[in-house]
Amino acid sequence: MAQAQTLTIRDFFRSGIGVPIGILAVLAMVVLPPPPLALDILFTFNIALSLVVLMAVFYVPRPLEFGVFPSVLLLATLLRLALNVASTRVVLMHGHTGHGAAGKVIESFGEFVVGGNYAVGVVVFIILTIINFVVVTKGAGRISEVTARFTLDAMPGKQMAIDADLNAGLITQDEARVRRHEVRAEADFYGSMDGASKFARGDATAGIMILVLNMLGGLGIGILAHDMSAGDAARTYTLLTIGDGLVAQLPALLLSTAVAIIVTRMSRSQDMGGEISRQLFGQPKALYVSAGIIGLMGLIPGMPNIAFLGIAALCAGAARMLQNKAAAEAARAEAEAAAPATDAAAVVPPESRELSWEDVRPVDLLGLEVGYRLVPLVDATQGGDLLARVRGIRRKLTNELGFLVPPVHIRDNLEFAPTVYRINLAGVPVGEGVIHPDRELAINPGRVFGKVSGIETTDPAFGMEAVWIEPSARDHAQTLGYTVVDPSTVIATHLSHLIQTHAHELLGHEEVQQLLTALTRSSPKLVEDLVPKALPMSVLVRVLQGLLAERVPIRNMRTILETLSEHAPRSLDPMVLQSQVRVALGRQIVQDIAGLKDELPVITLENDLEQLLQGSLNAGGTSGPGLEPGLAERLQQRLTETTRRQEMLGEPAVLLVPPTLRQTLSRFVRAGVPGLTVLAWNEIPDNRRVRLVTAVGR
Repeated sequence: MAQAQTLTIRDFFRSGIGVPIGILAVLAMVVLPPPPLALDILFTFNIALSLVVLMAVFYVPRPLEFGVFPSVLLLATLLRLALNVASTRVVLMHGHTGHGAAGKVIESFGEFVVGGNYAVGVVVFIILTIINFVVVTKGAGRISEVTARFTLDAMPGKQMAIDADLNAGLITQDEARVRRHEVRAEADFYGSMDGASKFARGDATAGIMILVLNMLGGLGIGILAHDMSAGDAARTYTLLTIGDGLVAQLPALLLSTAVAIIVTRMSRSQDMGGEISRQLFGQPKALYVSAGIIGLMGLIPGMPNIAFLGIAALCAGAARMLQNKAAAEAARAEAEAAAPATDAAAVVPPESRELSWEDVRPVDLLGLEVGYRLVPLVDATQGGDLLARVRGIRRKLTNELGFLVPPVHIRDNLEFAPTVYRINLAGVPVGEGVIHPDRELAINPGRVFGKVSGIETTDPAFGMEAVWIEPSARDHAQTLGYTVVDPSTVIATHLSHLIQTHAHELLGHEEVQQLLTALTRSSPKLVEDLVPKALPMSVLVRVLQGLLAERVPIRNMRTILETLSEHAPRSLDPMVLQSQVRVALGRQIVQDIAGLKDELPVITLENDLEQLLQGSLNAGGTSGPGLEPGLAERLQQRLTETTRRQEMLGEPAVLLVPPTLRQTLSRFVRAGVPGLTVLAWNEIPDNRRVRLVTAVGR
């Protein structure tokens, strides 16, 4: 029975009913006068609650992990004000009976804390109120207001940074969802703190007014209602009022301090005590200088020499200990760095060894070379995370493209400039850039509200305007609308973009054979009847490469092979087979372009231009249409302008053409009009509506 009762009580509090009942009990104190013993318990609980909140704010790793703090602040303020009202009623009704009329806590603060001198009590109360109202509360309120504004202004930049990391494969969908939730939670938290800080400010104002009213009311009641002398009434009621005020102001000051601490903390996870110790007392030079100045002051005649010289000795001793610790860590690091070098030198083969075929190394399919200043980005022991990001890119692109992206071999190159990196494909450079490892890249996504100071450049992946800024300017840049990324993200994004662009060059016979082997487990008859009986392996490789060249993933190998099995008996032309496969994958292709929207905005060609291209294609035969140079330039320019307009509207740019022109125009716009996708009429699935955006003419 006892166990069942315990579980019932525990379930009662866990169900969330306890807090509303507690709020109603607090509000009841405003109407129902509690006895002095209950006031003692509640005043003690109020002080303990304020201490617990202050310690929680100090030790919580991140402010967001104490997201309920604004609500706690409101409830604590409400409790304190209710206690003020309840104690005021008791003081005014029974204050004439003596200093213990309102309980032992108020009596102790009135007698012991201020020595029974109501003049001292008034001064102490005013000083505490000024500290709370003018210094702590006002500063915390201003910081809350500024932090809330900058947090809300920085939300778009943070959201775009998350999208950039997701598109680059640096984070998964789940991680992106968590980070977006944190951005929203951070904005909600600091917005709530901006309003919650006003509670503490209003509470300080109410404390002053309650003190004045209690003193005047007590003086009048004592003289008029209880026939006390003016001196006795002033002494008795003022001490009770001061005790009541001090009991309320102490928790108010603690909570105001907690508000100031939580809004001045950094949003990232940190051990606040350890960070204060490390940053404030972690500089031996600062301690040495302080010790010297305090020691000189201690030598001045008339000064408290023992106190000054003792503190100076402590500062000097602490500085010496920090120096010895730093020297020991440096020596240990040098020893660890020298040990591998000695072992490596011992196993280096002599130069006289004869060459063999083992010395002929195959070319890396994907390679990344970095200058020596970028090595820390790769070295995990130095805090570098580029290797982990590259693994994330390979995992993401492998799932998206449908085949295993080969490993990226990373090595340093002493012939490079210190901050240069280069991405190689089969030993041939396909991209390079310059990185400032001590800065961050602020990318202009097309709409920013100001400029940031730094080294102007362009984003190496997409050619957008960008600025290398100091890490301390990150929040300011995000507030202005920039997307800010670190150096490792810049390289990883560039690598991801190049892998997607050159995916067709990474797919070879070995990779296709692995795909067929994997499909054999689920569809053995399909693979056996197609390759090599109906379709040579070389033709299949060219079809898959053609799909990847046009950004069509080959994840759905079953549909691809079934389509090839149907059309291979009639033609072995890779271009013809690729067109048939695209029709079969039409739903996938359109979904990758437009998502789940039912409507697909498209661009078409005017009739005269379309007929001209058809005639040129018929005249050109297999070599393709021959366009007059001026017409080709105008067509490319108009398609580029239309594509940019679509991008500004946030819609995909799709050129819809007859099936006979699709392959030719796709090759035409692939290099000259990036971002434009060319689709044939028969590739649009039946469940999609087409909306004409514009028609391009000559």
